[in-house]
Amino acid sequence: MNDSLFTIFMNAAVVSNFVLAMFLGICPFLGVSNKVDTSLNMGMATTFVMLVSSAAAYAINLILGELGIEFLRLICYIAVIASSVQLVEMVVKKFSPALFQALGIFLPLITTNCAILGLTLFQTSREYNFVQSLVFALGAGAGFTLALLLMAGIREKLELAKTPDIAQGAAMTLMIGGVLSLAFMGFAGLA
Repeated sequence: MNDSLFTIFMNAAVVSNFVLAMFLGICPFLGVSNKVDTSLNMGMATTFVMLVSSAAAYAINLILGELGIEFLRLICYIAVIASSVQLVEMVVKKFSPALFQALGIFLPLITTNCAILGLTLFQTSREYNFVQSLVFALGAGAGFTLALLLMAGIREKLELAKTPDIAQGAAMTLMIGGVLSLAFMGFAGLA
């Protein structure tokens, strides 16, 4: 790939935002975005898992390619992602029990976050080198965190606003997500 590292980062973070443009990782986007601080922590945990998974996926891809068994790529990626999440869960539980409680069920659900699996598959199909893969993962994590923070900030502000009963709760969350998605899809012309 001839893309610069800045282009790869911005493409993953903004132009092709995993949540708002590619619709990957919607579950934590809708479920954890009630509070800004919880969203930030979830975004950082997901970004860490993305970085670890990206580095491991690059190595796995090289090994499987050398052995001629690329068909095992998907299952290996899933195993690496699950292991990375377990590592994050143990660290968060040990160093921040309050955060562990706040993230609740969504922390183990990072394992099934399709944004992380998508990241590993996209970097492989785009044939990124190791540095490009890490920059791509960092950009994807930053974009995921940005989406969570934008949603959480808007939802916190709306708690103070008078909204019609019919538009409260899940309906409002989905409307906000749709408007944010439209806004981010406007960035596609900038690439």
